[in-house]
Amino acid sequence: MRPITQSSKLAGVRYDVRGPILQEAERLEREGHEILKLNIGNPAVFGFEAPPEILEAMREALPKAQGYSDSRGILPAREAVAEHCAGLGIEGVGPDDVLIGNGVSELISLVLQALISPGDEILIPSPDYPLWTAQVTLAGGHAVHYPCDEQNGWMPDLGAIEELVTPRSKGIVLINPNNPTGAVYSPELVRGFAELAERHGLVLMSDEIYDHILYDGARHEHAARHVTGTLCLTFSGLSKIQRVAGYRAGWVVASGDRGIAADFLEGLRLLANMRMCANVPAQYAIPVALSSASNWSGIAELCAPGGRLREQRDAALRLLGEIPGVSCAAPGGAMYLFPRLDPARYDIHDDQRFVIELLRATRVMITNGRGFNLVTPDHVRFVTLPPVGVLSEAIGRIADYLDGVRVS
Repeated sequence: MRPITQSSKLAGVRYDVRGPILQEAERLEREGHEILKLNIGNPAVFGFEAPPEILEAMREALPKAQGYSDSRGILPAREAVAEHCAGLGIEGVGPDDVLIGNGVSELISLVLQALISPGDEILIPSPDYPLWTAQVTLAGGHAVHYPCDEQNGWMPDLGAIEELVTPRSKGIVLINPNNPTGAVYSPELVRGFAELAERHGLVLMSDEIYDHILYDGARHEHAARHVTGTLCLTFSGLSKIQRVAGYRAGWVVASGDRGIAADFLEGLRLLANMRMCANVPAQYAIPVALSSASNWSGIAELCAPGGRLREQRDAALRLLGEIPGVSCAAPGGAMYLFPRLDPARYDIHDDQRFVIELLRATRVMITNGRGFNLVTPDHVRFVTLPPVGVLSEAIGRIADYLDGVRVS
């Protein structure tokens, strides 16, 4: 019999956050081992609870949320997102400019499928959230990675990015705060991205899912505030800030010059129609989440001195800094650390293999840096969501393992 093989479209597509490392962890669990999973930003499993008013909104919505909604999302949710944008200083956004999706992940897929023709290029940071690169590849495009400088707090260089622009360039991705590095970009840098996109007629796609998870006085600048001469697409949702990742409630907002993008937006609407609609009960949580001041103060308190997210970040940074040959830039936002393992001390050539061997030896699951489209095999990423005690145990096991494999 002829073998049944995967589609050739999957060549080069990877998503290591849920790839071979997770499969090995699941195998170990089946054998009875307990795994400390520090590989994915899922707040609920680490005891972060959603604001009660969001849960109540979902419960109340169930009787009236049994059918399909408008493919763009229920009107109250889209109105709430538009009003939220106005409050952020993003002008001219109405409910027709908002598309609700099953989380930002689905919306990234829909947008790139609607935007990319074979061979089109999308500029994406390195390191990046790997879904961006994977979906560009799956859509038939080419991901062109612009480097971010670890020595400069993982900031990109706009001049270097501009040199990567070609006639095939269709869009540029901005992830702010960044996943996996936690870098928060200055207002000047964000304005520079907007100007670059306008200068070259690129769609600016701004992934802002962590926009309220900020530390040490960091300020988040919304890219859409600075875009008028091209199309800006802003991605956000409830999963991280309101701690309801499983609800799959996200949105993308079109702003800037929608006139030049009418054909693309029609294609995006077609794809949205084809998947019928997003999860309807979760859509009813959006107006409550965006209108309740307590939700925003709750995340601010978690990130402030004495707050759980801040204390966990600080503890993990301190513990990592005590390991010989390990360094980590302090993240200004998000919920991850992206430490570097000095190649002079740790001879790592295949970072995925290294992480799997670490998992087998320590029962701690993290993710390899090249899984985030970093060129070199000398970084790993893990979440800072577990309590300090769990982080201390996990990093202690990692430290012991590294001491045994250190070459100098």
